[in-house]
Amino acid sequence: MDPVRPSLQRRHACAALALAGLAGLTGWWRQRPAAAAPLEEDVCIVAPPTPYDPASGQPPTAARPVPTDARCPVCGMYPARSPGWAAQVIFTNGDAQFFDSPLSLLRYLERVPDYTRGRSAADITARYVTDAGSGQWIEAHKAAYVHGSSALGPMRAGNLPAFATRESARRFADARGGRVLEFTEIDAALVAALAGPGHRHAVARL
Repeated sequence: MDPVRPSLQRRHACAALALAGLAGLTGWWRQRPAAAAPLEEDVCIVAPPTPYDPASGQPPTAARPVPTDARCPVCGMYPARSPGWAAQVIFTNGDAQFFDSPLSLLRYLERVPDYTRGRSAADITARYVTDAGSGQWIEAHKAAYVHGSSALGPMRAGNLPAFATRESARRFADARGGRVLEFTEIDAALVAALAGPGHRHAVARL
């Protein structure tokens, strides 16, 4: 008996099975349902919050400089590149999350668990925005904001420049247009309108 022949027979059988499988796969591919429409959401790669550094000498709830590598969890931009618009929140354990603008901060506050795993709005102990006049950090809920001005923020869309006093916000509005709003006057409908359509983000965490 030729010892090579059984081996050849096995190879032929394997080849036939492979071709049959390929034919079946081809048939399935032709009959498969139409592919689902692409998601409208962009995917942002979002890093975890920045931990508190005890060596900084700052209280855990104090506003801190924006790290150059920090990413906005809402839009994925680098807030350090637009310091005049930056915002931040501090969690009860001292961790911080940084934002490219007050608008992104407000969007974040509406859906904290969606942007930062394991955190909720109740875990936030401080919220800060940048005073557009002085560049200093101010508490977000005490700031005055200008809606509808000609100023374009980092996203080149509707934004809410913040000011330490209502008077400075009014002077800005007189020069650049818009109306002055308190923090409590900015509701979800206005935030959604400023964010605009087609700019929802699905979060892919590192």
